[in-house]
Amino acid sequence: MSQNKTDIFERMLAGGIIRNDDPQMPKAWKIVARTIKLSASLNASTDITQIRERLGEITGSQIDRSTIIFAPFYTNFGQHTRIGKNVFINHACSFLDMGGITIEDDVQIGPRVNLVTENHPIDPSRRKDLDLKSILIKRNAWIGAGATILPGITVGENSIVAAGALVNKDVPDNTIVGGVPAKVIRTMG
Repeated sequence: MSQNKTDIFERMLAGGIIRNDDPQMPKAWKIVARTIKLSASLNASTDITQIRERLGEITGSQIDRSTIIFAPFYTNFGQHTRIGKNVFINHACSFLDMGGITIEDDVQIGPRVNLVTENHPIDPSRRKDLDLKSILIKRNAWIGAGATILPGITVGENSIVAAGALVNKDVPDNTIVGGVPAKVIRTMG
């Protein structure tokens, strides 16, 4: 894809390398600056309704009334996060979502969970470029406290990621994973 002819936000969600010197990067940095300002208001919220409203401003989409998010909540971009219904997100989670994060219905996310869609090339001369891959957390998954989900990962339906796990491979449906790096502990019948 031509870096000049396709919108940077479409390219971010499509995944792959976004060069640091991309002529459209100022558009992305403008969203980051807006998100930084809105995050202060989000994290000063005094009730769940306010948190939902502020996060909805950041993501650009309404957060369903059945979803509960506890502050503080951290995101660097916000507009590439989609959160389903009846989701619970505990304190101090960090979503780096330039590559896109989708959280389906009925998901539970423990405190201090990191969802990271952004990486950088190994080549030192390109290290400031972004390498983006989306994250998908499928319906009814449970992500334990302090877990980290790396770029490009899908966590399957009904699956559990144990506290403190580092997930660098897809988690199949109905599976429990844990450890660093995460490995299958067992499947659920």
